[in-house]
Amino acid sequence: MFQDFIEILILSAIQGISEFLPISSSAHLIIVSSLYDLKTSSLLIDISLHLGSLFAIIFFFRKDLLDLKNNHKLLRLILIGSMPLIIIGYILHSTEFINVLRNIEIIAWTTLFFGMILYLADQKKIDQKISSDLNMRSIIFIGLFQILALIPGVSRAGITMTAARFLKFNRVDSGKISFLLSIPALAGASFLGLKDLHNESLEINILIIFAIVLSFIFSYTTVKFFLSYLNKFSLNIFVIYRLIIALILLSIIYF
Repeated sequence: MFQDFIEILILSAIQGISEFLPISSSAHLIIVSSLYDLKTSSLLIDISLHLGSLFAIIFFFRKDLLDLKNNHKLLRLILIGSMPLIIIGYILHSTEFINVLRNIEIIAWTTLFFGMILYLADQKKIDQKISSDLNMRSIIFIGLFQILALIPGVSRAGITMTAARFLKFNRVDSGKISFLLSIPALAGASFLGLKDLHNESLEINILIIFAIVLSFIFSYTTVKFFLSYLNKFSLNIFVIYRLIIALILLSIIYF
């Protein structure tokens, strides 16, 4: 049982930290699962981890979300920006083509390529803000980019921030756009997971609760400190991290 709790702790840390940073949570979970035979890894645990992140981002932005009842424009934009990912994600999930993309070689190349794209986007000058400049055209642009996040290694947070930075939104607002778009994305991922469980027994045990709570804590802490980080620093540290991970994976694959 102790080993199970340690594994849940590791999975929760990976999910909670990498979900909201531009480094790809799916890639990290796949890599760890490939390196170690995690006995606790299952669809129900995966759903629990995503729910923990979903609850964390909703709680963190609770005031902003409550204000959406008075800001129908932003609500409409977030929903529209989420539709491309939800539609394409459902198609890939239903056809099981999504499983073809879940391999280390694809992760290595996407981690490398989209890390460099993130670097280029982060060099853009700052003159756009959510409050005045987020419109239908920009949210569709970001939403279409977000589709790429279905490929492990791309990073949903990374690609949405990349798109927002290309549109010259400042780093903090780029992060906020990414976080707000993560709510429908996480909700959709959780729904698809629960849909796949319809023929299985839903046994809620201590490990499930543990996964949700720990994922919530790691996710909330990450969002809080990442927004503070974006106020002061560039995204270069994440670009460097991605390049290192990519080079390690490519050396393992080809050498």
